[in-house]
Amino acid sequence: MTQPDPRTLRAEPDTPVRVARLGTLAYRGAWQLQQELVEQRRDGRCPDTLLLLEHPRVYTLGRRADRGNVRFDAATLAERGIEVVEVDRGGDVTYHGPGQLVGYPILRLAGTLVVDYVRALEEVLIRALATLQVAAQRSPGYTGVWVGDQKIAAIGVRVSAGGLTSHGFALNVRTDLDDFAGIVPCGITDRGVCSLASLGVDVEVARAEQAVEQAFAEVFGATLEEAGPDLVAPAPTASKATP
Repeated sequence: MTQPDPRTLRAEPDTPVRVARLGTLAYRGAWQLQQELVEQRRDGRCPDTLLLLEHPRVYTLGRRADRGNVRFDAATLAERGIEVVEVDRGGDVTYHGPGQLVGYPILRLAGTLVVDYVRALEEVLIRALATLQVAAQRSPGYTGVWVGDQKIAAIGVRVSAGGLTSHGFALNVRTDLDDFAGIVPCGITDRGVCSLASLGVDVEVARAEQAVEQAFAEVFGATLEEAGPDLVAPAPTASKATP
């Protein structure tokens, strides 16, 4: 079946997407920011937004995750400084940590086109990796982006009422792959994970960020704009009654 043009997925395809590069941000703080932006987007008080950042070490479990896919016990988690957070996205358990580029698009889609949206994010990552001289691809029956039978980028999204997206993707750039030993990544037991560094591609997260931004603009047919300091627009204040 022919996939729809990703440029038609956004409800307002002719409006710019603002991009916020947030550096390193704790997972719970980023999740709260996403929730605030979703509400702002729902009310029309902010445009489509792409958050790009890194997280400290954390395992996140999606709505249908098997807690048994976290292999480290509490003592090992504490020793390695890895938090465990249950979240409202799809998918099983995944890992975020330093050296990994995480992207959270907060978009209003033209409907709840979850599969088409995921395919569009995969295309963004495939094109970004091609820019970095890595030939990556989809793998039939699996979500995410792969190099052979090793996953280099995971995707887990939420599309709520009104076609509003949150959560997103994680691209392994210089990630410590030893931290994946503590989980069954995405619940997949017979495949591995890789990073740009493990493939011999020596780039910093900032360079991967540039490649992802360019690919995102191409795939979604969007103009990107820098986010200002007013990333989360203030809620309107109630007007005072005139005496």
